[in-house]
Amino acid sequence: MSRIAVFFAEGYEEIEALAVVDVCRRCGITVDMVSAYGEKSVRGSHDILVEMDKDFEQADFSEYDMLVLPGGKQGTEKLEAHQGLMEKIDAFYRDGKYIAAICAAPSIFGHKGILKGRNACSYPTFESHLEGAQVTAGPVEISDHVITSRGMGTAIDFGLAIAGVLCGEEKAREMAKTIVYRV
Repeated sequence: MSRIAVFFAEGYEEIEALAVVDVCRRCGITVDMVSAYGEKSVRGSHDILVEMDKDFEQADFSEYDMLVLPGGKQGTEKLEAHQGLMEKIDAFYRDGKYIAAICAAPSIFGHKGILKGRNACSYPTFESHLEGAQVTAGPVEISDHVITSRGMGTAIDFGLAIAGVLCGEEKAREMAKTIVYRV
C-alpha cells in the first residue's frame, strides 16, 4: 500500500491540503498529516484548526512514496523556510521519488530548479516563480515524478492525480465517479 505525507504549516490553504488527504484516503492510500513545526494542531489561512497525525520529527521518510506541499502564501513561506523539509524534498527529487505541490507551493520547486524543462502550473500570481518551467494553465501537471496544480479550485483534480499515480488511473476514475466529480 502506498503512503504519502502532506505537510502543514500555519497559514496553509485548507481545501488544498484536505482534499488530497480525503481523496487519497478514500482510495486506500495511507496519508500522514504532518505538522512541519511540531504543533499538535495547525491553523489554516481561513482560521480552520486541523489536528495532525504526527510532527516532522516523528515522520519516517523511508516509508513515504510521495511528499505533498499544500499552498497558501503564508503556509508556503513557512514550508520553504523549514530546512529539514527542504532537504527531504531535495532527496526525494534526487532519488526519483514523487513530490507534489499546489497553488503557491510549486514556487518552492521553481526556486530549487526542480521545474527546469518541465510542464508545471501554480496559482497565477506565483507563475513567475516556476523558474525554467513551461508554465501551463492546466489544472494539474505531471512531469515524471513532479506533480503541480493551480489552487483551491483544482484541489480535487490534484488529489485524483496523486491517486492515479499511486493507485492507477482506473482507481482514480472510479473515485471521481464515486464522489460525483466530473469525469
